Amino acid sequence: MKKHHGMRPHDILILLKIAAKPDDHWLMKDLAIELGISFGEVSESLQRSAYAGLISSDKKSLMKMSLLEFLEYGFKYVYPQHPGAIVRGMPTAFSCAPLSNFIQSDEQVVWPWEEGTTRGQSIEPLHPNVPKACLKDPKLYALLSLADALRIGKAREKQIASQQLKELVL
Repeated sequence: MKKHHGMRPHDILILLKIAAKPDDHWLMKDLAIELGISFGEVSESLQRSAYAGLISSDKKSLMKMSLLEFLEYGFKYVYPQHPGAIVRGMPTAFSCAPLSNFIQSDEQVVWPWEEGTTRGQSIEPLHPNVPKACLKDPKLYALLSLADALRIGKAREKQIASQQLKELVL
């Protein structure tokens, strides 16, 4: 086994993609294709996640409570973001559902993406292929946007995002 050098941002993307699946039956090759990440990188990611206790050691079951705990309490410290320049992109955090159903804001937050139609402050997605993957999977989009709210949101936004994540993951 390779030496563990800590989690990488796309590890969280892969775990949230697994959480978006309707059941625990998934294949690494499907994750790689659906996320546009190489099979080898998905395999290494799952190794890191198993080492961190976010997926079972046999890499078949997501440790949902551990993942939610990490997202709620550690995510913003490990992968911090601050909204940046105004760019064209895909809405995230409180700028799209499900949080936009609870929070009204004149400001928009987006993942920079040349095919995006919304202008707003940019935050970097966990992987460059996030917008394309989210177009194909609405549940993944909701999970990633809620996770972004935990990274950049204020107390109320974080509280609602945490509650919504629990409902979607558990």
